[in-house]
Amino acid sequence: MKLLKKMVIKPFQKALGAFGYVLEKRKNLEDFYLHEYSSYEEYKRVQIYHNKRKINSIWADVATLNRVGQIVSRKFNSKPIKGLCHGTRNGYEQNYLSNLDLGIDAIGTDISETAQNYEKSITWDFHDPKPEWKGMFDFIYTNSLDQSWKPKRAIEVWLDQLNMDGVLIIEHTEAHGPREASKMDPFGVRPTVFPYILTMWFGSQISISHSVAKKGNNNIDAWLFVVHKNVTDVRSLGD
Repeated sequence: MKLLKKMVIKPFQKALGAFGYVLEKRKNLEDFYLHEYSSYEEYKRVQIYHNKRKINSIWADVATLNRVGQIVSRKFNSKPIKGLCHGTRNGYEQNYLSNLDLGIDAIGTDISETAQNYEKSITWDFHDPKPEWKGMFDFIYTNSLDQSWKPKRAIEVWLDQLNMDGVLIIEHTEAHGPREASKMDPFGVRPTVFPYILTMWFGSQISISHSVAKKGNNNIDAWLFVVHKNVTDVRSLGD
């Protein structure tokens, strides 16, 4: 493949460039991309491998987490505010939010057994319902939807974990789009298309708002999509 790229693809790209054209991978032109695995076991194995490989890496940033804190503190007057952060690897997100002076008490999940090594973290696949979590949380935050192999299923489960006044906050960037989707991060959707995907999946059962601001650690735009439930039990539309 490397030889093909060097001998064929790169010269072709150069020739196209002379006429103002570029050669792109098909998925880079798509609005939505979802990698297919051979089995759940393969998906889980890949996710755990990359979790351990990147255990000290933190995608979350102070600026965006402060925005999350402001959203939930404006909405809820009661304390503590019960939160759940999905896909937190080393627990940074829930611990930062819990340490803000906002009355937030958050826990986090990750699919890898390494989660048990971190404060306020448990090992859990965020696609799976946990009966005792049904209707329990005031807010759920994640920046890891791109790591879902069944994103519609994941969001349905997360909405079920919220109380009726709760909010689901999904951080999304261009890095969560089709261009960056892979076996490691199977789901990619353009941020500007994401609201349409959500309404296609859940229709009028949900309401969506959003805000955009720069991340504090890499200066890219971060969308925060805030999803509210309009019905008690939100179920995805169709297959």
